[in-house]
Amino acid sequence: MISASVPNASFHPSLFILLGIPGMRDQHIWAAIPFCSMYILALVANSAILYIVTRERTLREPMYLFLCLLSITDVFLCSTTLPKMLAIFWLKSHVISYRGCLTQMFFVHAVFATESAVLLAMAFDRYVAICRPLHYTSILNAAVIGKMGLACVIRGSLFVFPFVILIERLPFCGHHIISHTYCEHMGIAKLACASIKPNTIYGLTVALSVTGMDAVLIATSYGLILRAVLRLPSKDAQCRAFSTCGAHVCVILVFYVPAFFSFFTHRFGHQVPPHVHIVLANLYLLLPPVLNPLVYGVNTKQIRLRIIGLFMGRR
Repeated sequence: MISASVPNASFHPSLFILLGIPGMRDQHIWAAIPFCSMYILALVANSAILYIVTRERTLREPMYLFLCLLSITDVFLCSTTLPKMLAIFWLKSHVISYRGCLTQMFFVHAVFATESAVLLAMAFDRYVAICRPLHYTSILNAAVIGKMGLACVIRGSLFVFPFVILIERLPFCGHHIISHTYCEHMGIAKLACASIKPNTIYGLTVALSVTGMDAVLIATSYGLILRAVLRLPSKDAQCRAFSTCGAHVCVILVFYVPAFFSFFTHRFGHQVPPHVHIVLANLYLLLPPVLNPLVYGVNTKQIRLRIIGLFMGRR
């Protein structure tokens, strides 16, 4: 039984209660095992990528620096939700403070927007490498990559911070139970006893103009890459390029498809069972950190050889 004394305030509650996955309360202990395993794998794999790239001076090319940015973002992305979710499932720690909930909400959306921007930057990197190879190192030097990484973080924070302001303006009239494993914008807004139309409009605007635009630009980049690859005279070179870009596209689809599904079902998908929506909402924050090191890292020969050497104890 979940219980907590929450003042019947007419505005903000002092705390929220995260129920977990509705309809699966009895399976929480077992459901946590695959989530925990994936979380550990994500931490280990991304940490290995960071260790290898920062340790090896030969891996200071733009592609590897972008991979470091992606690994850092991946670690933050899954860490925004998984520790609290595991505490809910295994320790029955359902309570989260109001400020703690808003903090988690901010970082969930800001880090997701940052990762979307990093994926766009990596698509641009592949475009320059394949379509403008002679200008690759002059266009993407270390200083430019650092500025791009900073811009990704700032953009995500600036677009997401208004979510906090929009939640702060809402009265909750004592409603404090969130049917979810973590705090996210519309999940909190739906508890309010006032109109949430500004929240819905701004959330839709951010999704389409920021994340949606990233997806369109990434698709455009890979379309231009595909056109350039088809012009290569060597079939072997075409196959290698298709293999690499095909793996990247699969990871990008895993990142965007569940995210947009989760986003739009919050607003329009009232027929989607709650447990399906919540499981997918967790997977879109966890699958990319698990898959990205495998596809972007292990699929790269230089990193693959160093990972093998690392685990075999070779220096």
